[in-house]
Amino acid sequence: MTKLMTTTEDLMTMLDDMLREPTAFWNEFYKEREKEVPFFVNAPDENLVQYFEQGLLQKGTVLELGCGAGRNALYLAKQGFHVHAVDLSSVALQWAKERAMEAQVHIQFEQANLFELPLKENHYDFIYDAGCLHHIAPHRRLQYVEIVQKALKKGGYFAVNCFAENGAYGGSTISDWEVYRQRSLQGGLGYTKEKLQAIFNAFQEIEIRAMRPIEQPSTMFGLDGFIVAIFKK
Repeated sequence: MTKLMTTTEDLMTMLDDMLREPTAFWNEFYKEREKEVPFFVNAPDENLVQYFEQGLLQKGTVLELGCGAGRNALYLAKQGFHVHAVDLSSVALQWAKERAMEAQVHIQFEQANLFELPLKENHYDFIYDAGCLHHIAPHRRLQYVEIVQKALKKGGYFAVNCFAENGAYGGSTISDWEVYRQRSLQGGLGYTKEKLQAIFNAFQEIEIRAMRPIEQPSTMFGLDGFIVAIFKK
């Protein structure tokens, strides 16, 4: 179908269609719960636990971007947060809702595309992303940062967990320009400390480090080949 592009969003949508995994992809991905996917475990990220133990995070309102099957959302709710957890996949959210019901915690789950999600300005004390950023194409990256900046309260925290470059599970090192030449994110873009510092330079850097791998089963989750970061607005 040919569409006349008359707005910036028309252009963004066209580029999305070139690169984005469709919602059906993620529904199929979460359909088989027994397959050996490391983050299908029901344990929070080790860096998230660290932020609480260090006293960085207090009770408040949290937005989780790309919550998947809800393992981090459950942890945040148990720490006393009011949790708004968003994901593209209805199948992932159904699994997350079942886990929340079993744990007897209340979480506001929402199926939505981040870039179409109406968010209140200066509303959240904490925003967490454990897997969205490396699937976001370069043309949407600036908008992603603007969404976080707008939705987060002054003095609030933003944390991200994403592929490091050349990680065991992903982390392509191709340039942003090459993404469009190849019409592919190659399974997910890889990040370095320097790249995260450049992307989130409007925030105060608190910590950027490699994720600590944790052998399962455990009360926490961690994988080699990931980089974690926390910033303050």
